[in-house]
Amino acid sequence: MQTVWRPFFSYNLWSLFEPAIGQEQRHCPMKRGFLKARAKEPEIAPLIQQETTYQEIGLLAQQGIYEFHQDMGRLTSDDGVRQVAVILDLEHRSQEVRDRVNQVLVNYRANPVLLGKNILELSRGDEGFPEPILLRSGNRECNLFAAIDCIVLEPDGTLYIIDFKTGKSQFDRRQAYVYLLAAQHLYPNQEAIASFYNLESQTWSDPIRASAVQLQVLEMDLFQFAQRHQNDLQRYRGKSASFEQIFPPHPGYQCQTCQFQSVCQFAA
Repeated sequence: MQTVWRPFFSYNLWSLFEPAIGQEQRHCPMKRGFLKARAKEPEIAPLIQQETTYQEIGLLAQQGIYEFHQDMGRLTSDDGVRQVAVILDLEHRSQEVRDRVNQVLVNYRANPVLLGKNILELSRGDEGFPEPILLRSGNRECNLFAAIDCIVLEPDGTLYIIDFKTGKSQFDRRQAYVYLLAAQHLYPNQEAIASFYNLESQTWSDPIRASAVQLQVLEMDLFQFAQRHQNDLQRYRGKSASFEQIFPPHPGYQCQTCQFQSVCQFAA
């Protein structure tokens, strides 16, 4: 059976295309080039495979919530936090990762926000790419990837989408809109709301909604992003020497924490 290749889109790709509001100075288009165009090159692939401390903490925190709900006794047991910490192998993590993730576990056991909820989906965070959602517009097709952390079914039938966060990064409403668009296709005819919840600060974002018209406009924009990205990839494959013209650098403070600074000649 022949594999059908389609342009694709995700919130991650959107964030690589355009910065969140207020983050314009820290945005570098060349990062999209490293991640999407050169990901399989020998000098780039190992850098992508290395988790940053921020990524490690976020993933382990998500896994911790998942493990609590695999055995509800861990939420009531005095030993529950230690049990989950053992599953996550926190003992062999760096001091910062160990301390911050352990605090997330303590926080969640004291305030288990999903307890008693009708959980439709709860991701462990390491399942890999989700199944793509096929979008169609006229004769165009596109795969939408949306890795949703959690979906709860409210008593009134509303879908409540929750994205777990760690650290001090601001909530990006664009991510919520992508999830709402995905929910529209996965659960047609059901109202959906999205929120962010920071597992370290234990704070919620405001609930985020989108009308059918807003989601329709988003889907149209999505096709444009996906096609632009595909065009950039084809240009690079046709002329790899034009990498810095296709994905222009924007060096600055952000270079200090960029995973590609060791191979980027423009790193500040």
